[in-house]
Amino acid sequence: MNSTGRRRRLAALALTVPLIALAACAAPDAGEETTYDDWDSVLADAEGQTVQLWMYGGDDQGNAYVDDVLAPAVAEYGVTLERVPVTDTGDALNRIFTEIQAGRSDGTVDLIWVNGDNFRTGKEADAWLCGWTDLLPSMDATDPDDPLLQSDFGTPVDGCEAPWHKAQFTLAYNAEAIPDPPTTLAGVLDWAEANPGRFTYPAPPDFTGSVFVREVLASVSGGADDVPAQYSDDAFDELSPALYDRLNELAPSLWRGGDTYPANEAELGQLFADRQIDITMTYGPATLTDLVADGTYPPGTTVLSLEDGTVGNASFLGLPANSDSIAGAMVVANVALSVEQQVAKAEPDVWGQFTVLDIEGLSDADRALFDALPESPVVPGYEVLSENAHGELAAEWVPALDDGWRTGVLDR
Repeated sequence: MNSTGRRRRLAALALTVPLIALAACAAPDAGEETTYDDWDSVLADAEGQTVQLWMYGGDDQGNAYVDDVLAPAVAEYGVTLERVPVTDTGDALNRIFTEIQAGRSDGTVDLIWVNGDNFRTGKEADAWLCGWTDLLPSMDATDPDDPLLQSDFGTPVDGCEAPWHKAQFTLAYNAEAIPDPPTTLAGVLDWAEANPGRFTYPAPPDFTGSVFVREVLASVSGGADDVPAQYSDDAFDELSPALYDRLNELAPSLWRGGDTYPANEAELGQLFADRQIDITMTYGPATLTDLVADGTYPPGTTVLSLEDGTVGNASFLGLPANSDSIAGAMVVANVALSVEQQVAKAEPDVWGQFTVLDIEGLSDADRALFDALPESPVVPGYEVLSENAHGELAAEWVPALDDGWRTGVLDR
């Protein structure tokens, strides 16, 4: 799609996507997309460029990793990395849409930590640069057949984003308060009803609350395999009533009687830290280690292993088509995917994120770097956490379920 076509597509999306802010004045046309055929040309053009990485700013470990580890590493290539914190990834997407619609080819967003519905929305708007990731030398260390790297919430990746790390939705409980923990998600809900006021979840569309609702959908539907990955109105109409009925049954037993919900994972974690609730949940279980070590979380904090498994996914770095520093952004993505950075990021004291590299395919020396990582006394390894894991539903499910929760649970 050329720049005129893209602006038309964005204008159409502006009628249905509220996050898009329309440009108020005329702007120059967007230029042609920059493409490369060889890595040496990327390196040459990248030198001297500044890359703005827009990412969720509420993760202190993630912020510190980018500022203190990744930024110095890309500086060796003459690239300056600037982190732009956002509370909602949609804010970054909104900026891209606004600038492309205004015809700007010198976009201020060069990379975004993205996945799920934000990636799908950007891809439908033709806002991502695609077909560039095969040029990254570090991609050779990934498994091309890894399903988590081929599809992002059901949307084919198609070289429109570079893998960054894997995540596993995890529940954790205070073993001092729950000596006999539940073993299934249905059991978690039953436990909550038997222990009024000791459980809650973030309000969707917060991403942690949103994935919890999808897990309940799988539970009330008979299991993850009984929910079709691809969205359809028929599937939603058939399966969602049982979901909202169950959540409405649960609501009076929640913290504060379900009259209010934590806004996000941080607020949920604070309730857990204050011993107001006994179960918390996160997409980033690596954070549990430090939170227990520094006394924020109870010493009895234990990962809850569920027989029905939990959802796993991968996070990516998306490169906007109108980035003003395409070569620099490609260098950042390549360095972030290197063995050295993936090992550093996996350090529990650094960020503790699970690698997207194919460990078995690495050289003995590189594999040894991962083998030497310290084990957490709180969080088991990825192989254990991802046991019985299931994939994400297609991105279209997410806003549909979130909207249904707002009207069918919150507003009732």
